[in-house]
Amino acid sequence: MAKFQWKGKNRSGEKKSGVIVAQNKEEVRQELQRRNITPSSIREQGKEINLPSFGGGVKAKDVAVFTRQFSVMIDAGLPLIQCLELLGNQQKNKNFANIIQKVRGDVESGSTLADAMKKHPKAFDQLYVNMVSAGEAGGILDQILDRLSGYIEKAVKLKAQVKSALMYPTIIILVAVGIVALIMYKVIPTFTAMFESSGVELPPITKFTIGLSKFIESYAIVIIILIALIVFFLNRYHQTYGGRRILDRILLKIPIIGMLLQKIAIARFCRTLSTLSAAGVPILDGIEITARTSGNAIIEDALMGVKKEVEEGKTISDPLSKISLFPQMVVSMIGVGEATGALDTMLSKIADFYEDEVDVAVAGLMSILEPLLILWLGGVIGFIVISLYLPIFKLASTV
Repeated sequence: MAKFQWKGKNRSGEKKSGVIVAQNKEEVRQELQRRNITPSSIREQGKEINLPSFGGGVKAKDVAVFTRQFSVMIDAGLPLIQCLELLGNQQKNKNFANIIQKVRGDVESGSTLADAMKKHPKAFDQLYVNMVSAGEAGGILDQILDRLSGYIEKAVKLKAQVKSALMYPTIIILVAVGIVALIMYKVIPTFTAMFESSGVELPPITKFTIGLSKFIESYAIVIIILIALIVFFLNRYHQTYGGRRILDRILLKIPIIGMLLQKIAIARFCRTLSTLSAAGVPILDGIEITARTSGNAIIEDALMGVKKEVEEGKTISDPLSKISLFPQMVVSMIGVGEATGALDTMLSKIADFYEDEVDVAVAGLMSILEPLLILWLGGVIGFIVISLYLPIFKLASTV
């Protein structure tokens, strides 16, 4: 057990802080959730300075493969400890293999599988642990693991779709910035020396281009450091309670991008809640876990509000109808699912629909971004070329 110093805000927005004794940060987060406190920072006392670790992460794809194999082994009747030992031995990710072996050791010592996994939140998140717990309690661990592997595989696919949408424009922008920087830093100084020796009067756009080139040449290192600092402080600001909410709200309001993020959030919400509901996890716990895994602070706050109203006896669809982020079609389908007792099935259908919508949105985004980026790159380079060749034409006409 260790002491963890925490800071956060309660539902009223009041700042709170204190110390909690727990085994890990995940236990601290769960305790703060029970107190209705949203943490902004959690630090283990004596380890306030956290150095970055490299190569120690566990990929969702590795967890998905592990879960699928685990499900098959349990279904085949292999003992739990033997399954964990075999899976740990064949795991290529050394960090994940070590975690699996620690889980096996805890189970061998008498711990439940869920409690053993709970100690390793970097590999097994709150959703995973709660579903495994429900599977153990109901004697359907193999079925739960099968559902979990399907859920993780779809989550990985959704994440890959978003990454593929961002990859192309990111590469184009980086290449364009690199080309323009190279021209400004190496090519334009050569033309500048030629213009100065000729004594020709330079057009305004040429003066602007040369001035920008000299500025970049003089302050290149300062510009790079400044950009790095902006990215760093934005990242740190996003980790704070208020900063995360402000930046996430801005992201949702960006044209096209905001709509894509909204569809991703709806698909993730429906898929997660469907998986938890089908596994037998209590609906209130399911809504809270779904809120924590939404990936957006605005949606998280909205879903926590839904949980509060459901605690008071309302249906899920009633408070959801007040949230503008959720279309009326989604609310109506959830209402039908609640009325017919088939909520998990209805949520799964909504998730399928919105995952297809994400595919369409990504394709639409790419079709818009590609010509815009090409036009932007061509415009910037064209401006530089024209600004450099205008004095040459003027010099030629003078001669």
